Amino acid sequence: MIAHTLSQRLQRRGIHYAWVIVALTFLTGLASSAALGLPGALLQPLSKEFGWGVDQISSALAVRFALFGLMGPFSAILMERFGLRKVVVTALSLVTAGSLLALGMTQFWHLVLLWGVMLGVGSGMTALVLSAVVSNRWFETRRGLVVGLLTASSATGQLIFLPVGAWLVEHFGWRMAVLPVLVACGVIAVAVFFLMRNRPADVGQLPFGATQPAGAAAAPMAIGFATPFRILREASRSLVFWLLAGSFFICGLSTNGLIQTHFISLCGDAGLGPVPAASVLAMMGAFDLIGTILSGWLSDRYDNRKLLFWYYSLRGLSLLWLPYSEFTLYGLSVFAMFYGLDWIATVPPTVRLVATTFGKEKAGMVFGWIFAAHQLGAAVAAFGAGQVRTLLLTYNPALFTAGAACLVAGLMVLAIRLRPAAVAAPVAASAA
Repeated sequence: MIAHTLSQRLQRRGIHYAWVIVALTFLTGLASSAALGLPGALLQPLSKEFGWGVDQISSALAVRFALFGLMGPFSAILMERFGLRKVVVTALSLVTAGSLLALGMTQFWHLVLLWGVMLGVGSGMTALVLSAVVSNRWFETRRGLVVGLLTASSATGQLIFLPVGAWLVEHFGWRMAVLPVLVACGVIAVAVFFLMRNRPADVGQLPFGATQPAGAAAAPMAIGFATPFRILREASRSLVFWLLAGSFFICGLSTNGLIQTHFISLCGDAGLGPVPAASVLAMMGAFDLIGTILSGWLSDRYDNRKLLFWYYSLRGLSLLWLPYSEFTLYGLSVFAMFYGLDWIATVPPTVRLVATTFGKEKAGMVFGWIFAAHQLGAAVAAFGAGQVRTLLLTYNPALFTAGAACLVAGLMVLAIRLRPAAVAAPVAASAA
């Protein structure tokens, strides 16, 4: 087997195979995030070619965000039942097929099916849950570092692919801009097929940092597709769940759904071309990479509620200021810095608050539902901002609404009163 042979060769050089799994997971997240973000650069080209309104295209992309989030609570179950390799290959294949077939689309329902349903389901199968599963299965130590690195992969995908995609749109048309993402997903799917393994024992190793095999474990609890709904019912009795879900709804509303989807179109309204606008998004990605890793470090040392308060508040102020930036190089650079540092920085503190409140056993599926709220917020913003732009010919009301909502989210997280949950049945642990 290729994986087993590579594992032995790396082991002789003092390199644990877990880092190969991290690299594969990072590349998977990078390609998925690029595929998820690219349609935001294509709003105006699609509108010009097919005559679809921005509101129509936004509604199709909103489906993508909703399905991306709703897959979260179930992806861990799929990974437990079918294994990491099969789930990741299937997910990347869906994204690749959706991107390939989109090159020949002619009808609006094609857009909904290919970039709404297929892209949403495919990317949702490898969302943040994959990072948690990999870190728990393959690492005994350095889990926090691994989660931070894998979470930041979405920023890296934006950093690499969006400027290239915008340049290709400008010079060769939108179909050519899809090709790099399509090829990347296909190549990574092949690499995952040959090299990804479910657990360290599959390549004859212990988890990274483990010095001896774990003791005899209890038989894993049988879980089914009804389990996430039971977890949701239990978690929904807690006010903390609703405060976190509500604030994360606003998080998605003010990031993926608004800026990731509409920023290039917004800049176009201000007279800024797609390549400079995508470069600003890439700048946000660079600051996001820094902010997310730093946030993981801070979340181990400071009150996560206060961290989230500052993240949401600074993001809200940056959105309120954006319409007055005059879209100059200086104004957009300042926005990119403050907004980018806060983009995914909310994830580590939110994950820690979930674990503290609901316990490690339930944290995975509870966070899956909170992440679903995040993506539903993204879907609302993707659709709503498109409607606002079509009706009022400006994005400003959407920016002001999102900015004010972020300030509300900051107050919501301060209202959280932590009270660690009683020990719960280990349902999510077996999935992770």
